[in-house]
Amino acid sequence: MNPAEYKEFYNRVGRINGWDFSKMKYTSEGVEWDFYDKVRKASNKSDLLLDIGTGGGEAVLSIADSALLLVGIDQSSGMIKTALENAAKSRIPNVRFLRMNAEKLEFPENFFNVVSCRHSEFNAEEISKVLVEGGLFLTQQVGENDKANLKATFGRGQALGIKSGTLKNKYVTELYEAGFTDVQSFEYNATEYYETAEDFVFLLKHTPIIPDFGRKKSDLSTLQQFIRDNKTTQGIRTNSERFMIIARL
Repeated sequence: MNPAEYKEFYNRVGRINGWDFSKMKYTSEGVEWDFYDKVRKASNKSDLLLDIGTGGGEAVLSIADSALLLVGIDQSSGMIKTALENAAKSRIPNVRFLRMNAEKLEFPENFFNVVSCRHSEFNAEEISKVLVEGGLFLTQQVGENDKANLKATFGRGQALGIKSGTLKNKYVTELYEAGFTDVQSFEYNATEYYETAEDFVFLLKHTPIIPDFGRKKSDLSTLQQFIRDNKTTQGIRTNSERFMIIARL
């Protein structure tokens, strides 16, 4: 996807479900961390926390007790609409949601103690501006070899053919250039088992893993072939490649 196509896709998903995949039924083996649990443990009760690419806000609302104030931002009006609805239902008083582009963070300098970002683009220079000295940035991103067997079956897919670690190395370099002095990275490649074909269709329709899934006449038969080839007693098998970066300013 080019940036314009991705933005349109992202807005459409936001209007539908706010990136809430809680209804999908699947199990994982080999997952080495829970990202927002890491964020929770890295925060103090007196901290101000910024969450970039907050989506429908479900994750940041779940860790609301970890900081004094939590602010979730997203470039999508659909996502923020969903996040505000979720916040109203939760009645959690110390969480705010704003529509904002991560390329231009409209906050005072040296404002936040912790910044988090899961599966969303970020700008290292902008983050360094809004973090206090000694502040912490945590991000989790999707690795290039995520859903490798699925992309191989379709012959197309997000980051297909790009060497694993390319995005991680780019982000690490950018963080050092932005003034972060302690940058650590971690990776895992877990196995996932999806319970039903419907769970897989939901995944493909609500993520950009396979660009324009469903628009090609052959997509359904290709998916059926993938399911036949990867069906196990535990479910439909694929992989989840993730990396995490923790950087201190």
